[in-house]
Amino acid sequence: MKRIDAWVTYLQVAPLALLFLLFLVVPIATIVVVSFFDYNTTSIIPAFLAQNYEELLLSPVTWKTYLQTLEFTVITWALTLVIGFTIAYFLAFYVRSATWQTVLFLVCTIPFWTSNIIRMISWIPFLGRNGLLNSALLHLGLIHQPLEFLLFSNFAVVLAYVHLYTLFMVVPIFNSMMRIDRSLLEAAIDAGATGWQTLTNVILPLCKPGIAIGSIFVVTIVMGDFVTVRMMSGGLSASVALMMANAMSLLQYPAAAANAVVLLLLVLITVAAMMRLVDIRKEL
Repeated sequence: MKRIDAWVTYLQVAPLALLFLLFLVVPIATIVVVSFFDYNTTSIIPAFLAQNYEELLLSPVTWKTYLQTLEFTVITWALTLVIGFTIAYFLAFYVRSATWQTVLFLVCTIPFWTSNIIRMISWIPFLGRNGLLNSALLHLGLIHQPLEFLLFSNFAVVLAYVHLYTLFMVVPIFNSMMRIDRSLLEAAIDAGATGWQTLTNVILPLCKPGIAIGSIFVVTIVMGDFVTVRMMSGGLSASVALMMANAMSLLQYPAAAANAVVLLLLVLITVAAMMRLVDIRKEL
């Protein structure tokens, strides 16, 4: 009887395990294997060489690109955390009506009905040298010449990232806030805690799982993005994913695979560190 129960358990797990194997393990294993291959201008040569990793890790350009990617990631994470926490706090504690919470959430999600590229392109006529913002500032006399840093710069890249991914921070934090027992807040107020003390000693600790989940979303997406950097920087900035895309366009698939393996390890280390700091299972 125990053997039958064991087989039933295995059969129940088998479909999910098969999907996990086919769509996650096999692709990652393929990338790892290809990363050790050799290549030339026309073909990929099966081999087992560490040349791709040596060229990658010993290149100053690689280190600068990884540092710039981390810079984009940290700045975007910090801004989305502050903005996302503020929006979630307002929706959870100041909007009492569930109907209005739904309406405001819908307003936040409406931009996601269009593609990321269209939303990025919409910034170009606004931030350009002759765009709406520069024209308005010139008309008001606040500046005497157009601001050059607004478009095709690191500022534009970070702005687009924050615009695109803040909602990924809002939703899990709001979910954590809605689970907070309101009697805890009343007890803190009755004990003489100020609003800031209640926020830092009660609300913020209870929102850690939501903050961790939102952080994982934002960090992993930004580190793997290349379209935003390419479009919003005008080719003046770089990222690891963009470096991989350029390598693939030149048919340098083993070099791109080696870069992908290193980036994957960096992302996994980052996510593991977050999960060590916060027990995300409480949120699931």
